[in-house]
Amino acid sequence: MPARTVLQQADITRALTRISHEILESNRGPDDLVILGIPTRGVVLAARIGALLEQFSGVPVAVGSLDVTMFRDDLSRNPTRAPSPTQVPDGGVDGKTVVLVDDVLYSGRTIRAALDALGLIGRPSIVRLATLIDRGHRELPIRPDFVGKNLPSAQNERINLHLAEIDGDEFVTIEETTEAPS
Repeated sequence: MPARTVLQQADITRALTRISHEILESNRGPDDLVILGIPTRGVVLAARIGALLEQFSGVPVAVGSLDVTMFRDDLSRNPTRAPSPTQVPDGGVDGKTVVLVDDVLYSGRTIRAALDALGLIGRPSIVRLATLIDRGHRELPIRPDFVGKNLPSAQNERINLHLAEIDGDEFVTIEETTEAPS
């Protein structure tokens, strides 16, 4: 079965705009916010959210990235993951509200790894989770605070996010696979 497009560029932009407004409302403004994207596409989404937060509040918001590769519990099954640099914004994360940003939330294992990695770089006062897509099928008790779109899917389906900065075009597809994604 061919991939079917479920979100277009305008849908992605609208979802990120809503997430950004929800973050500002939840935090009662931009003070002490740190946005950390999880590579690869979560970093792009975090940068976009950071820019929207600045646009809406008039105040720059700290944005960085958090590599979780070495904290994953599936390295023995997927040893070819290449680590990306963690970039902690000036001022660190101690005592701040950190919003982790990921592209697609599935089992929750990436976020568990992110929490472990975050614990090594500091102690935030609050950690929130923003994801563009929540597809369900959680294996851990992890739930996002901010969701762009809930896309229930079968375990034998794969959700593909294309972003202009990485892929040259922008959309989300769902396609059937022969094996469940990790």
